[in-house]
Amino acid sequence: MKIVVFNVKYSENLGDGLLAQCVETALRNRADHIEVETVDLAGRQDFGTGRGGQRRYALKLLQRLPVFARQRLVRFMLERKLRKLHDQWDAKIAAADAVVIGGGNLFQDDDLNFPLKVGQVLDCVCRHNRPLAIYAVGVSERWSKKAYDLFARLKQAQLVHLSVRDGFAQDNWREHFPEGPAAKIVRDPGLLVQAFSGHERRMPSQGLQPTVGLCVTDPMILQRHASRNMSKIPFCNIGDYRDLIGLLLDDGYRVILFCNGAKEDQVFAEQIRNSVSMHRVIAAGMLDLAERPRVPDDLVRILHSTDVILAHRLHACIAAYALRIPHVGLGWDGKVEGFFNSVGREAYFVGNAALFPPHIAWLLKAAESEGIESNRHRTTVAEAEAGIMNMRRHLIGDDLQAMHKV
Repeated sequence: MKIVVFNVKYSENLGDGLLAQCVETALRNRADHIEVETVDLAGRQDFGTGRGGQRRYALKLLQRLPVFARQRLVRFMLERKLRKLHDQWDAKIAAADAVVIGGGNLFQDDDLNFPLKVGQVLDCVCRHNRPLAIYAVGVSERWSKKAYDLFARLKQAQLVHLSVRDGFAQDNWREHFPEGPAAKIVRDPGLLVQAFSGHERRMPSQGLQPTVGLCVTDPMILQRHASRNMSKIPFCNIGDYRDLIGLLLDDGYRVILFCNGAKEDQVFAEQIRNSVSMHRVIAAGMLDLAERPRVPDDLVRILHSTDVILAHRLHACIAAYALRIPHVGLGWDGKVEGFFNSVGREAYFVGNAALFPPHIAWLLKAAESEGIESNRHRTTVAEAEAGIMNMRRHLIGDDLQAMHKV
């Protein structure tokens, strides 16, 4: 049996690649008869094949345009590309036994980017009448009328499973589709990262300085996708990072700056490091900048080298939780808050930009001291695995699964 999965596996933001690999691994788990192929919605074929170096300039251009002009420009550029991808996607879906869309924040209207891509997948699924699962997706609050029409094509599909990844996404789904279909909540597949990672966490050693990992995101990206005003987003400038790093260094912590893989994030991390170096003398080895990760395994390796992390990026926080690395999340979008709420870590979510670096430093120390509670962690990861197994059963049918059960 062949399952084709559509998401953004090869995005420069390696959190997307991480969750895509988790989905692939879980779908194949103990099922030799299942073949899984992931198709990137942007047409990328591998990690590092995108044009991320040009994205910042494109975003700056888009932000200068009014909404109607942005949508027209994005639609013009995308429709040309999608015409080239259509035959490939149609052939893959025709040859598949079932189709999955997810996980990731795919049901968002970023100037029709995802609606156009997902809409084309839905057209092909309907044409070939393949069982469809929409799995563990994020759902944004505001959709244009055109975005709704594109996403609503799922109502014509043979939809056998529909799930979102948190309560915010479920509420948004109900607002968009009050008449149904209804979406249930499942755990994010990124929680299964340990299944494909071969790395072991570096355990803290007595006498060594604990390491704080600061996962840096370019404020331009936050501004593009945030569900709140930039003035309300914590840590959107170099000064806040510089002050926090100074406090951590004074308290004897090592600090590693890193990113989720996007080139613009790495550049921002370099700017932070250079700013700190200009303002103070730093002892050797106390402030490092990790090499930009190129594949999800690189990101996991960086996380394993830390004792606690701070991040805006959702899947840096999810992967850290999965690997039992304490973490503090910075609010800019409901999805980050939704994850922290779902695992009982509300105390370590920072949604208030008025909280200054001394408070964040205190939270990082508290998180490191408390760690990740083992029983709830075990239950949460088990729920993530059960969620994807349930989706798989809906896709392949109980009879077929029993036939191949070992």
